[in-house]
Amino acid sequence: MRHKIITYESMKVNKIVTVRVLFSLIVLFGFTSCSKKSSSKNTSSATGWKINDPSGGFQYNNNFTKQETAPGLVLVEGGTFTMGKVQDDVMHDWNNTPNQQHVQSFYMDETEVTNLMYMEYLDWTKRVFPPTEETYKNIYEGALPDTLVWRNRLGYNETMTNNYLRHPAYSQYPVVGVNWIQASEYAKWRTDRVNESVLEREGYMKKGAKIVDVDANNTFSTEAYLASPSTSFGGNDSIVLKKVKGRSKKSADSTNVYAQKTSGILLPEYRLPTEAEWEYASAADVGNREYNLYRGQKKYPWKGSYTRSGSRSSRGDQLANFKQGKGDYGGIAGWSDDGADITAPVKSYKPNDFGLYDMAGNVAEWVQDVYRPIVDDEANDFNYVRGNVYTKNKIGDDGKIELVTSENIKYDTLSNGKVIARNKPGDIAQVPVDEKETYLRQNFDKSNEINYRDGDKASTRFFDYGSAEEGEAKKDNKNRMYDSPIHQVGTVIADTVTKEKKMERKFDKSDKRTSLIGDDVRVYKGGSWRDRAYWLDPAQRRYCQQDIASDYIGFRCAMSRVGPKSDMPKRARN
Repeated sequence: MRHKIITYESMKVNKIVTVRVLFSLIVLFGFTSCSKKSSSKNTSSATGWKINDPSGGFQYNNNFTKQETAPGLVLVEGGTFTMGKVQDDVMHDWNNTPNQQHVQSFYMDETEVTNLMYMEYLDWTKRVFPPTEETYKNIYEGALPDTLVWRNRLGYNETMTNNYLRHPAYSQYPVVGVNWIQASEYAKWRTDRVNESVLEREGYMKKGAKIVDVDANNTFSTEAYLASPSTSFGGNDSIVLKKVKGRSKKSADSTNVYAQKTSGILLPEYRLPTEAEWEYASAADVGNREYNLYRGQKKYPWKGSYTRSGSRSSRGDQLANFKQGKGDYGGIAGWSDDGADITAPVKSYKPNDFGLYDMAGNVAEWVQDVYRPIVDDEANDFNYVRGNVYTKNKIGDDGKIELVTSENIKYDTLSNGKVIARNKPGDIAQVPVDEKETYLRQNFDKSNEINYRDGDKASTRFFDYGSAEEGEAKKDNKNRMYDSPIHQVGTVIADTVTKEKKMERKFDKSDKRTSLIGDDVRVYKGGSWRDRAYWLDPAQRRYCQQDIASDYIGFRCAMSRVGPKSDMPKRARN
């Protein structure tokens, strides 16, 4: 009996030892596999050379997984959709006829840009480019929203005029009074501040420098950093750091010590969404899909054909902030239909199926596109946009990129007299692309492509196609495609003795203009607190001069997606 017990215990011990040995072999095999996999990742399949060799050579981020979601954004998975209005247009505009489009995946602001978000931009601009200095005065003043948009000849709105932008009570309300140009400049600023923070986090920039060391001559620009990292912050090596990871100290190779495109950490630029992106994101047909088919086009960003909630907990409540009728902007006191009289705080209503708030109502929103009465889907049905103007970095006489400084900064005077900085110190000066980039190309042939295929030639004001004088005649404003007003703004000498200058505005008083459409007219989408429910349809489109602001147009930013279309595996049903 004792012999049997000893045998049993021996077998038990042997079993434990065997399990441990097997476990060790599995772990060892796992490490070996990982080592082989890692080794394979760091060996070129083209040359067999090592990638990321500590001694130098080609460096590349092989550990990149996916694009980081930037602050404030949510992912909108791209796809196909019917852009435009399917039902009859009761307004008879016929500027949104349906056409099939495909939108690439992108990111979009969860909410409209708020007063608080825009105030951060103003605070930074005021600190870095003090308006007390004559050189920088127009940079800050050019960024200020027009608070006078609230005034009405027969209405008392001075409370909003004096408080809406800056008072904490309105901090989470969407910013208004911002024209299209200012919205685009805000997006550029936001790009640089976010990437500045990323570089600080990753050890490529001294901590705290973005606040303590920044001034008009020491600023950060993403594009300038990528082109010439050592020139950022005025070339201050103590701020813009070199980072050598896994590199031998004896290596003389000094390349790849700054963050580059190949590092994968710098984010693409914030920008205004295209009209196609905005409409696709607003409609959120993904919530109305079965298998690979859409079950009809949605009338609003939410399900159903009504503006009131049908759910048990909020039945009868309005689903967006809009004007219900003449003299009715919010409903009866004590039981308000939409909870607001003017704009409402962002996230006051439920998001759509992409997780985006206020894609109908609250404020209408600027998009990238130059307005035209048609969307030319015959020319392009992928990431459609009209308004491309291609530029390139300006190269100086010394063969290096030319940076904007306080001495060569350029300003644009808008048609309404507002002065806005075209670029800022630290940016790379831009020039139009030329024949070097366009020669023998089929996809674009000039810098400014706004008017590409802009209607047939027989319908243009200048239809003498092929004549010898055609090129010269097109330069004449009388032969423009669209006969929109031309407001002239310039400076004249007010005092011949002191040579003091003043701004002179010449409004176009012609009574022969036939259109308000021009190359500086932009699309804005969505209904607002001032609009009836008709404008809440994502397919609706309107236009406004790009340098004009209002009390009902705001904006939100977007960012392109790089890499795979989605983070999620394909699925049969949503």
